[in-house]
Amino acid sequence: MQETEQVEALIKNDAVVLGLLLALLAAIFYTSNSSKPIFKKFYSVIPMLLLCYFLPSLLTTFNIVDGEHSQLYFMASRYLLPASLVLLTLSINLKEVFKLGSKALIMFLTGTVGVIIGGPLAILAASAINPDLVGGAGPDAVWRGMTTIAGSWIGGGANQAAMYEIFKPSDHLYSIMITVDVLVAEVWMAILLIGVGKAKQIDKHFKADASSVTQLKDHMHEFSQRIARIPSSTDIMVIAAIGLGVTGFAHLVSDWIAPYIEVHAPALNKFSLTSKFFWLIILSTTIGIALSFTKLRNYEGAGASKIGTIFIYILVATIGMKMDVGKIFDNLGLFLVGGIWMAIHVILLLIVGKLIRAPYFFLAVGSKANIGGAASAPVVAAAFHPSLAPVGVLLAVLGYALGTYGAWMCGLLMQVAAH
Repeated sequence: MQETEQVEALIKNDAVVLGLLLALLAAIFYTSNSSKPIFKKFYSVIPMLLLCYFLPSLLTTFNIVDGEHSQLYFMASRYLLPASLVLLTLSINLKEVFKLGSKALIMFLTGTVGVIIGGPLAILAASAINPDLVGGAGPDAVWRGMTTIAGSWIGGGANQAAMYEIFKPSDHLYSIMITVDVLVAEVWMAILLIGVGKAKQIDKHFKADASSVTQLKDHMHEFSQRIARIPSSTDIMVIAAIGLGVTGFAHLVSDWIAPYIEVHAPALNKFSLTSKFFWLIILSTTIGIALSFTKLRNYEGAGASKIGTIFIYILVATIGMKMDVGKIFDNLGLFLVGGIWMAIHVILLLIVGKLIRAPYFFLAVGSKANIGGAASAPVVAAAFHPSLAPVGVLLAVLGYALGTYGAWMCGLLMQVAAH
């Protein structure tokens, strides 16, 4: 049988491809923040994050770029991903998080637990309905792909990419999981935003006292005003040095510790402890949290998390290039699995919210700080009042800090549930 000849991509120079990806990202960011009605209507239907994955995938689908052999993903995952984790956790202020009140943290952590236990429970439920839905072997094992959703739903894009590297699902499976992740999460986001308009009725039903939200609003407005400043060249250089400097140190340590464990404790391989990338992510996150207790966290006022977010979206675009759009809808049953998983997360939030009489604000922001992270938690928080957006960021950053650990734990549980 004659093999189909591989057609060469139009653009093979990664420098050109990177420029093309940044132009695409800039266009998406610019139009998504436009006040023009046509763009507002478009982005109310099509999630911005989905476009950041989907458009680069079209470049590969139509053979404009060679996503398979490009080195851009490797660069982004090894340099920009750990740097973004450092810069996003650098701004965390654990004292301020605790000042939000125990109910805010309880709802956030409930959301995290809902994702961790929801994954394996969804696998068990789906296997009872149709075992083929959550089957597969090796890189095509469905549970491996679901670990990337766990990373996204506890932390965000960075944690999702971390799970992709640690559990290594196939690119085909990952492309499906990206779509399941985004679409299921966006449906839930739409429901949450509808709930904002009915917050008073929901609080009344929960018998919740929302006066703490008002106090929180005033405090966060003053906090955000106090640390904000126009960044200088020195600020930006220091921020870059913090992110990439810690990344370099994390590479140095992971290059030593992973081979050491592989030689002296090979049994730990099943926990990913012999993976250099695993240690790279864990070290970057941990050092970022440690630095948040120093004066370096003041660089958040100069835009540390904004630079971290840019790094994340470049990574997202390079992952998008690896997607096979034509095969996304091969297994629609996975949307059912994602729906069951999300339902478990939501039901747990409602039960705990009712028990502790949590204001709807804490339920909504606590959920989105997990499901969507820093990209959407501030959006939901700002829907209550613009000055509350930093609350979403604060909890989302906590999600980034917990995302790698929580998703890894969820992944191990799903592996057990699938077998």
